[in-house]
Amino acid sequence: MKVDLLFAEIGSTTTVITAFDGFGNKVKIVGQGEHWTTVNEGDVTIGIEKAINNLKEKIKEKNLTWEKFAASSSAAGGLKMTVHGLVYDMTVRAAREAALGAGAVIKYVTAGKMDEFHLNKIKEISPKLILLAGGVDYGEKETVIHNAKLLSKLDLDVPIIFAGNIAAAEQVEYILSNAGKKVFITENVYPKIDELNVEPTRNVVKEVFAQNITKAPGMEKIYDIVDYKIHTTPGAVMKTAELLSEMFNDVAVVDIGGATTDIDSVTEGSKEIQKITISPEPIAKRTVEGDLGLFVNAKTVIDMIGEENLRKEFENFDELVKRISPYPKSDSDEYFISRLALYCFQQGLRRHVGKKKHLYTPLGRKLIAEGKDLTAVKYLFGTGGFLSRSKYAKNVLNSINHLSRLHPMKLLPQEEVKIFRDKYYIFAAIGVISSEIDRKIAKDILEIDIEKLGG
Repeated sequence: MKVDLLFAEIGSTTTVITAFDGFGNKVKIVGQGEHWTTVNEGDVTIGIEKAINNLKEKIKEKNLTWEKFAASSSAAGGLKMTVHGLVYDMTVRAAREAALGAGAVIKYVTAGKMDEFHLNKIKEISPKLILLAGGVDYGEKETVIHNAKLLSKLDLDVPIIFAGNIAAAEQVEYILSNAGKKVFITENVYPKIDELNVEPTRNVVKEVFAQNITKAPGMEKIYDIVDYKIHTTPGAVMKTAELLSEMFNDVAVVDIGGATTDIDSVTEGSKEIQKITISPEPIAKRTVEGDLGLFVNAKTVIDMIGEENLRKEFENFDELVKRISPYPKSDSDEYFISRLALYCFQQGLRRHVGKKKHLYTPLGRKLIAEGKDLTAVKYLFGTGGFLSRSKYAKNVLNSINHLSRLHPMKLLPQEEVKIFRDKYYIFAAIGVISSEIDRKIAKDILEIDIEKLGG
């Protein structure tokens, strides 16, 4: 049997292989297999091969072949970055939005002129990529040039993206390239006051990830088997969120994983909130909550909920904690994990959104809004191992319709939200298919993948 595409999502814990066929005709999902990711064995293709064998067993097809092979990866900790700008609330925040939207993991952020302390901190973190920004176009450039000179002394072989004041770009490139640094110059992430321009930087971050993924332990052989560039899994899911926004307008996607909870939203917000917003937000925004996860960070989530509270809810709490796994063996295990997932979901959304607040001015009290506005969102999509597969996913996702009443000053969805899930766990695959193969095929797959759960 020959299929059109085999797709590998290489996670930090598991590798999932999905077979697609019928491209150009009636697309279908042939089947799916998985295995533990084998980064620690020094060769990620071992896990891919075993996941393919698992797929063959499931579809009862020993002679499976494929026309093309594609992949996304969040293995080896993702793309570790540091971000450096001029003013935190302006260029630094814009640079962070660009990096997170591309699937990066931001380990360190600075604002203003850097010094030797900052340089030593970067060296200690040892990022895979540095993003340098600062200044509106043709505005202040002294700070970013100072920071470029400092980064030129950095004793690390790491690429640097410059996404700051266009008037400083040539000088920054000269300083860094003369020091032997690999430099990428792109458009300013904050070209004018109150104007974000994050997409060009996102694209460069994705490109650098594709070029450097083979340097991650165990990933060296990946390009021997793929036919397209490798995408970050979070970046691919963001691309799917943008596709969903073309189909449904204002949308949000929640991905609860073993280590993090990621929220992607694509919305301009409501006109009512736009009138009182004090600073711009990107239409497509991603946040990563590194302390909200169901397995790697389960203990952290339990501590945040409160162990005593959970002991009152679950008589066999100690046994349930011992059995936490991506593959629960009993209904009580799965229900306990759903309790942790509920907290991750609600807390992740609350952190993702902005809020309304009152300012006191000489003319009296004034209502303002800051941060991401989801008040216009009417469609929510769940993805990730738990939300795609658990029978308790509906309970977790439907809780969004109570959040705005509990937190009236938060910019959460205000009306009843329609709830869907990525039932085949393929949002990353759809994002890569959209970028590398065909947007219509990606949308056709979405049509058969998303399952309505409520609303």
